[in-house]
Amino acid sequence: MSGSIPFYQKHHRHYDRSYRSTEAESKMSHYTASSRYAAGSSISSTRSRGLNVSSHSGLEESKLSPVPKRAKPSYLAVDKENQIIGYVVPIFRGSQGFTTGLSDTEETRVRETAAYMAHRNLFAKGLEMERSEVISRKEAMRESAERISLNKRIHDHEEHFKRMNEDSLMHPPEFVIKPRSHTVWEKQCVRLHCTVSGWPDPRVIWYKNNVAIDPITSPGKYKLESRYSVHSLEINKCDFDDTAQYRVSAMNSQGEQSAFASIVVKRFKGEVDEALPPPRWTVAKDGPISEYGITFQTHIVDKFGVSFGREGETMSLGCTVIIYPALHRYQPEIQWYRDDVLLTPSKWTHVHWSGDRATLTLTHLNKEDEGLYTLRVITKSGYETYSAYVFVRDADAEVEGAPGAPLDVRCLDANKDYIIVAWKQPAVDGGNPIVGYFVDRCEVGTTHWFQCNDTPVKFARFPVTGLVEGRSYIFRVRAVNKSGMSRPSRVSEPVAAMDPADRLRMRGTSAPWTGQIIVTEEEPAEGVVPGRPLDLQVTEATKNYVVLSWKPPGEKGLEGVMYYVEKCVAGTDSWQRVNTELPVKSPRFALFDLAEGKSYHFRVRCCNAAGVGEPSEPTEATTVGDKLDIPSAPGKVVPTRNTDTSVVVSWEASSDAKELVGYYIEASIVDSDVWEPCNNKPVKATRFICHGLVTGEQYVFRVRAVNAAGLSQFSPVSEPVEVKAAIGGGIPHASPAPPYGISVLECVRDSMVLAWKQPTFIGGADITGYFVDYREVIDGVPGKWHEANIKAVSERAYRVSDLQENKKYQFQVRAANMAGVGIPSLPSETFLCEEWTIAVPGPPHDLQITEVRGDSLVLLWKPPVYQGRDPINGFYIDIKEADAPEEAWRGVNTKAVEKQFIKIKNLKEGETYVFRVRAQNKAGVGKASDVTEPIPAVTKPGTKEIVVEVDDEGVISLNFECCDTTPDSKFVWSKNYEEITESSRLTIETKANKSKTVFNTPGEEDIGIYSCLVTHTDGASSSYTFSTEELKRLLEISHDHKYPIIPLKSELAVELLEKGRVRFWLQAEQMSANGKIDYVFNDNVISQSEKYKMNFDKNSGIIEMVMESLTPGDEGTFTFQLKDGKATNQSSLVLIGDVFKQLQKESEFQRKEYFRKQGPHFIEYLGYEVTPECCVLLKCKVGNIKKDTSALWSKDKHQIKADEQLGFTEGVLKLEIAQISKKDSGVYEVVLKDDRGQDTSTLSLVDQGFKDLMNEVFSYIAKSSTPLKITSTDVGIRLYTFVSCYNDLLQVTWQHKDSAIAFSDRIKSGVVGEQLWLQINDPTEKDTGKYAIEFNDGKGGLQRTVELSGQAFDDAFAEFQRLKAAATAEKNRARVAGGLPDVVTIQEGKALNLTCNISGNPVPEVTWLKNDREITSDEHCILKFESGKFASFTITGVNTSDSGKYSILVKNKYGTESGDLTLDVTEGTPDLGVTSYWTDAEGNVVFGPNTPKDKLKTSVVGKKSQKRKDSISQKASVENQDVSKAEQCSEQPEDGKVLSDQSVIADSSNVPADPVEPEREPETQTEITE
Repeated sequence: MSGSIPFYQKHHRHYDRSYRSTEAESKMSHYTASSRYAAGSSISSTRSRGLNVSSHSGLEESKLSPVPKRAKPSYLAVDKENQIIGYVVPIFRGSQGFTTGLSDTEETRVRETAAYMAHRNLFAKGLEMERSEVISRKEAMRESAERISLNKRIHDHEEHFKRMNEDSLMHPPEFVIKPRSHTVWEKQCVRLHCTVSGWPDPRVIWYKNNVAIDPITSPGKYKLESRYSVHSLEINKCDFDDTAQYRVSAMNSQGEQSAFASIVVKRFKGEVDEALPPPRWTVAKDGPISEYGITFQTHIVDKFGVSFGREGETMSLGCTVIIYPALHRYQPEIQWYRDDVLLTPSKWTHVHWSGDRATLTLTHLNKEDEGLYTLRVITKSGYETYSAYVFVRDADAEVEGAPGAPLDVRCLDANKDYIIVAWKQPAVDGGNPIVGYFVDRCEVGTTHWFQCNDTPVKFARFPVTGLVEGRSYIFRVRAVNKSGMSRPSRVSEPVAAMDPADRLRMRGTSAPWTGQIIVTEEEPAEGVVPGRPLDLQVTEATKNYVVLSWKPPGEKGLEGVMYYVEKCVAGTDSWQRVNTELPVKSPRFALFDLAEGKSYHFRVRCCNAAGVGEPSEPTEATTVGDKLDIPSAPGKVVPTRNTDTSVVVSWEASSDAKELVGYYIEASIVDSDVWEPCNNKPVKATRFICHGLVTGEQYVFRVRAVNAAGLSQFSPVSEPVEVKAAIGGGIPHASPAPPYGISVLECVRDSMVLAWKQPTFIGGADITGYFVDYREVIDGVPGKWHEANIKAVSERAYRVSDLQENKKYQFQVRAANMAGVGIPSLPSETFLCEEWTIAVPGPPHDLQITEVRGDSLVLLWKPPVYQGRDPINGFYIDIKEADAPEEAWRGVNTKAVEKQFIKIKNLKEGETYVFRVRAQNKAGVGKASDVTEPIPAVTKPGTKEIVVEVDDEGVISLNFECCDTTPDSKFVWSKNYEEITESSRLTIETKANKSKTVFNTPGEEDIGIYSCLVTHTDGASSSYTFSTEELKRLLEISHDHKYPIIPLKSELAVELLEKGRVRFWLQAEQMSANGKIDYVFNDNVISQSEKYKMNFDKNSGIIEMVMESLTPGDEGTFTFQLKDGKATNQSSLVLIGDVFKQLQKESEFQRKEYFRKQGPHFIEYLGYEVTPECCVLLKCKVGNIKKDTSALWSKDKHQIKADEQLGFTEGVLKLEIAQISKKDSGVYEVVLKDDRGQDTSTLSLVDQGFKDLMNEVFSYIAKSSTPLKITSTDVGIRLYTFVSCYNDLLQVTWQHKDSAIAFSDRIKSGVVGEQLWLQINDPTEKDTGKYAIEFNDGKGGLQRTVELSGQAFDDAFAEFQRLKAAATAEKNRARVAGGLPDVVTIQEGKALNLTCNISGNPVPEVTWLKNDREITSDEHCILKFESGKFASFTITGVNTSDSGKYSILVKNKYGTESGDLTLDVTEGTPDLGVTSYWTDAEGNVVFGPNTPKDKLKTSVVGKKSQKRKDSISQKASVENQDVSKAEQCSEQPEDGKVLSDQSVIADSSNVPADPVEPEREPETQTEITE
């Protein structure tokens, strides 16, 4: 640092000795360095704040004279290479203290140092240099020792207090010494100091005009130091741009504090300004170059292009900058912008300048980084820029189908109690709508994130509560849909939870020009209850929360004021306190848990130690709900070609969109139905360039708008566009064709009014305006084009100003629409700019032709801009055939018309005409307008006219229909050919291709010509003249409709009553009490008599006439005539011919029927009813019965039931058919009879009748069915349903994916009891889907469905696999199929042979055990296992040592099983008898056929009791727990004898020496031979 201390700080109490010595040291070191840089040259040292100033004479003068001459001041500053680096303004010629800013002692030291320098340079350079260095070194060492000693004492002092009480140091930052403001001269250096305390140690950041200062971005400009709680900012070589407000912010986990200081940089004035510094020269290789007059040329090469990145990646953007001429040490200013916002270095963006290449590094891409990046290179000659777009795609979702991360998370409002967090919705929703967002917070200094809301919020703003006052937080947001959670957004900037007023008070308020402004508050009064809060209002209301804000009261009391918030449901007077536990500290509060749709009032009370104050005025009723609507869908989308990989997309903005954030654009390749986002950051413009497209592909685009409430619906899909470079303005027909027919409407001295005709083709969208260019023509040579209007004009006329009188000009016009500006028109004729002075008017303009028919059309025009000397009083219209000569012009009207339209009639159909219009004033008729385009007088096919209608309510309307509308077409209604904009008298309704104009209250004000024009068609239009006579006629029709004749609910009708009486009746809608009815028969009025009974019920409006019977004389016409005031009506009924005869016959029948019912009869004839148990109940209702009345039931003429005695109370006869089948089909009959007569009723249940009955039964069965369920078996998956009952005739259809199932060996269906099932064996993925069983009941049927897919299929398939494996294990496990006897008793010396069946796959291993020890085969005990099925155990000669427990153990990989027997050997005499035993497959032990019965010790055979060890299976099975019926039931052998004991005793007599083996069935029996 090499600057002096401002004069106003020299004697400040904070400017201590250490401060002054530091400044002096810096001054001396700079002078020393300056002497080294200027060695070998003549130096003129001035008191110029340390800058070296050299003269023009240079080395030459120093060589000529040993005594330095006083050089002419040049004010040029050079560096150590003798290069000119700037200029120095001479010091202000004032007082010594003001000039140098040094004390007397310091000034003396400076003089001495300067003298030493001069003396050293002239006489003893080496010696003086050493002596000067020694002195400087000693001073520096002494000062350094002082600083080290002081810092050590401070450090020891702080450490002592930390050890004494560490917890007490946890406090927010506090400025012990705040930075002081400075006023300095240009080129001076300045340092701002501050001392900050706080624990933990605060983090200090310096800001310039609220922008963080980074020394890396401006090398040598800024220097930051932080030592032992003393922090400084040094600014080197101040210039005028450094005049600003500087802020130092200290922040730790306990809070944040800021302090402010201003720096004012002044320029020298007065005598110095009289002589500007001369140009400075620098010695270069090519000779001297003057700085003044040099124009720097900047070229940006090696540019970065449109870039694509993904979230989380790092991206670098760079350009090479070439500046000519290249001056040594001259560096341009490099600036980077994103979307026109200057970027500052941060942890997200790093800026680097290497001297010839500018690089911007985005360290961690997020969607916030997407945008247009601009590099600006600033030199003294101006600046050059280069821009390219950077796209950032979403990172891969952590969960498939999850949405993209939200973006642009920021804090809108920070208070003590809450912070409102806002964000922008992502463009990618993962394929499913986003259901809401979760907000997370993290306290600065920690890494723990906490979720702030339990349920997702859909609104893109949320107030976060539960914060600790004074602490700083960062926030992030996550989106969620039904697939899962998105990645978190980029974290917000840190924000402290404190009141904004407190934050402002802590920072202080200062102004750089007027000094600090100190804000003070009135000292609160002691013991005063605070007053009412002021200006309470609802600042934000959504369906999730409501935010209140208010102003503190005027009377606060002694202590700080806090607040209680109360709410009340609108319409009630019950106030409820919201924050019951703790009062609110800040004058803002967010309320949650309010019922959506309800209205509330709110009020606030203040409180302090003195008490709770009165409530504020309540707010207006606030309905809980989103006040901000989702924007409407954008309009038409128009794509145009741009490059081989990009397309320009334009669209119509959303109408009435509030708080619009921007738009998202999506693209899709034609026929792919896959949409990809073109931007991941909303754009606010209605035009965007979509990059990264595939060359040659056809794309369509759509757009949707977004605000805090959500995303709109998509716009209509655009027309397809092929991606390739645009040639000649992009896609044809996207932008408008050029206008034509430019003419002059008025000319004054310096301006001209032009008019032109609309382009023949408007392009892909409506024309939004026109741009006019002009150029001067000198001697026939046109000049350069200039823009006449910057903003587009909507009219086809425009005044071009700032022209020069008597100069000639040409003009051209371009039309613009949403797709862009079209090509310009051809240059107009050359017009002379001179003031018109003629008396007659100028030409009319903008002629339009509508309502073209075969014999007529309507011509419209606009009046002249130039009226002449007098007002215009009329117009003349001329006509001629298009191909006729000029002499053929003739007038349409002989008398001038005042209106600006005319209907021209009597045209020749098929002829083509042109028209022109002339205006007239008192001076005469003016110049004719331009001629219209040729118009053929032809009625186009499909042309419709306006139709007037009067509906039933008397409403008069004009209706117009157009068959040629397009999606962009609009119906434009006009009155007297001026568009209708005021709608108080008319209501316009448009639906599809029809439009209607309704007269609200027709009257004289509505008289006129009404026309309708349909845009974007080939001139579809029509008109209707609403004259006085037409108004009168329509009003009469309206009145008739509004007040019609007496309405009838029903016309005159006839019906038969009891005993065959005939009733004529009708019902009127409404009649008053004065209404009258005339009854007329064959034009003769009839009246009340014995034959005619009349009645009129005025309440119901029913009018009736009853006749006892009809005679041939009653044939004719019956009429009822109604009259109620002026309203009349009548209704007639003609009864003649066959109609009368049929009615008369029916009357006679009813009469006879009446007499039939005098005896026993059927009130309701025989019918049937199906009960819930699916039983069929035949029943009929009878009447007028007595005790001896009997009923006989028969089927097909065969009696089946007889009810001889019927009680008088019985009214219903029933016959129940429990299980109906085809055999129950037939004709059923019931006969009632007694002494008064009989009556018969028949019911046919054959063919269709039986089908209808069965369909009703089937309907009951179908309705009783249970929902389809899924179960698994060891062979597959079974779907089943239960019905309450089942009928063999029931027809059901099983369906899979709405198609009938073709049954096979793998897919079967069946019925078990009341269960209907579908078996799918060995299911696969193809079997997934929707299954249904359809019950056919003849009426459409009933379906039960089940979805066998997803988790349901997975669970069922897993269970099937488990059961299948278990069944396989049970089937194939090792078994002893034929068991062994429990006990075998045998005499000693006998031979014993035991054989049993073995089963299992793979073949089991067989082991024999004796007394649980394994035995092996030898000569005494022979063990065999044959064919993998038969295991035998033979003892050739038993002895007493063979007694014991024997077991057979069989084992394979699916399990183990064993069989046991006990061998008891008894002593006895041997004989030659042989006894053999075997067991059948069911385990029954029988004697062998070769054993004599008389030799048997017992003559019975018994069932062997299976006594097996627990089987060890590899797979558990439910079926292992079942016991087969064959093992539970005993079966008697052929001889019918059963063993009474489970032991078998062998007789010792007649046993042969060699055992004999009887025949056996190997598959089912085990043989035991003795």
